[in-house]
Amino acid sequence: MIRLRAIILASALGCVLAPVLPGLAQQPAQDFVLALTGDSIITRRLSVYSEPAFTRIIELIRGADAAFTNLEMLFHDYEPYASAASGGTYMRAEPALIKDIVWAGFDMVGRANNHSGDYGVLGMNLTTKYVADAGVVQAGVGQSLSAAREAAFLETPKGRVALISVASTFPDSSRAGRTRGDMPARPGLNPLRFTTTTTVTPARLATLREIASEVSGRPAQGAGDSLTFMGTRFVAGPTPGVRTEPLKVDLDEIAAVVKNASGLADYTVVSIHAHEGGRERTLPADFLVTFARAMVDAGADMFVGHGPHVLRGVEIYKGKPILYSLGDFIFQNETLLRLPSENYESFDLGATAHVNDFNDARYNFDKSGFPADRLIWEAAVAVPRFRGEQLTELALHPITLGFGRSRSVRGRPMFAEGELGQKILDDLVRLSAPMGTKITIRNGVGYVSLGATSNQQ
Repeated sequence: MIRLRAIILASALGCVLAPVLPGLAQQPAQDFVLALTGDSIITRRLSVYSEPAFTRIIELIRGADAAFTNLEMLFHDYEPYASAASGGTYMRAEPALIKDIVWAGFDMVGRANNHSGDYGVLGMNLTTKYVADAGVVQAGVGQSLSAAREAAFLETPKGRVALISVASTFPDSSRAGRTRGDMPARPGLNPLRFTTTTTVTPARLATLREIASEVSGRPAQGAGDSLTFMGTRFVAGPTPGVRTEPLKVDLDEIAAVVKNASGLADYTVVSIHAHEGGRERTLPADFLVTFARAMVDAGADMFVGHGPHVLRGVEIYKGKPILYSLGDFIFQNETLLRLPSENYESFDLGATAHVNDFNDARYNFDKSGFPADRLIWEAAVAVPRFRGEQLTELALHPITLGFGRSRSVRGRPMFAEGELGQKILDDLVRLSAPMGTKITIRNGVGYVSLGATSNQQ
C-alpha cells in the first residue's frame, strides 16, 4: 500500500514538474540534412587529393547528418570467377578502397545495380563483408529475395534513416529468388521488373503480323489489336509510342517494405539503379515515374535515382523530393586492374591485350562512348534539409568528373564552377520544369522552390 501511494505521488509530481524541468521540456525540432549522390565506381584512392574544388565536395558530404551513394563496385581479391553475364564492364576494386568511401563521408550505400553479380554470389558476399566491416549501412542484395528487399537502418544522433535499394537494370541471373522450403533461395539483388508495350498503327501491326508468321512458319502470337513478336508486345493505336509499367508484384512487395520501414525510421530513402529512359536518355521511363510516386505514397521521404550516367529532372511529389538521376559521383571505370576474357573477346583482342588496349578498342581511343560524351561527366550532389517531417530546402550542387582529362585523372568529383556549373544547373532547370519544378540559382548552387510545384496530387 505504501508503495502504491509513492507511485501515485511520483506520478502527480511528474505531471506538475515536467513542464518546468529543463530536461523534460519539449525540444524544438532539429534540422536533419542529407547528402545524396549517384553512382560511385571507384578504382583509385580519393583521400590523397586536396584541391579546393574537390575538398569542397567532400566537406559538403561530411557535413551532412547522413550521406548516400550507390556503390557500383565489388570488393574482393579475385577469389571468385567472373560470371558468364555481367553488367558490361566487370567491376572490381581493392577491398581497401571502401575506406575511401568512408573517408569521403558516406555512411549508407545502395548495392542493387547491374554489376552486383559480375563475380557471382561469392563476389557479392565478399563485398557485403568488406562494406559491413567498414561500418557502412548497405541495402539491396541478400541471400534471398526477402533479404535483398529488406530495408537497412542508419542510427544518427538526430534520427534514424531507412534505406531501400532497388535495380531495374540487371542481368536476370543477378536477381534474388525465393525459397518454397524444398530448395534454397537464390542470392542476388532487389529487382523491379517492368513490362514494355509498343503502340503502332493498325496498318503497321498487320505488317508485323505477316512478318512474324513468315519468320516462324505459324500464325503470329496474339490476336485482334495486339501481337507479341521477338519478345516485344505490340498493340494497335492512333499514336505510336512505347509505354512501360512496373510489374505489380514487385511494386507491391517493395511498397510494403517501404511502408514498414517508414514506421520504424524518421526518414526513409528509396534508391533505384535504372538505365531505362523515355524518349531521350535524360527523361525517366514511364515505369520509373509510376514507381517513384508509389514509393512516396508508401511512406518514402526521398527517392534518389542513378544508372543512366546522366542527369535527369527533379520532381516534388506530395512535398517529397524525387531525384530521377543524379548522374555519377565517382566514375573510374577505365582503371580496373584486370578484366575477364569475355571483355577482350568482344573486341577480338588476343592474349597479349590488357586493360588499356580494351579501353582503346571500346572507346576508339576516346573518340566515342563514355570519354567522348560530355553529359556523362556532369552530375550533381543533392542536399535535402528536413525539419521534422517537413522538407525545408533542397540544394543541388553541380559537379564535374573531368571530361576531356586523361584516364588516370578523370572520374573524380570536383565542384563545377563558372560556365560549367551554370550549364549543369541550367540543364537541371530545363529537365525539371516539365515536372512542375522551379529551381533558382544562387551563388553557383540550385535551390528547388518548394512552394511552387504542381505535382502535389
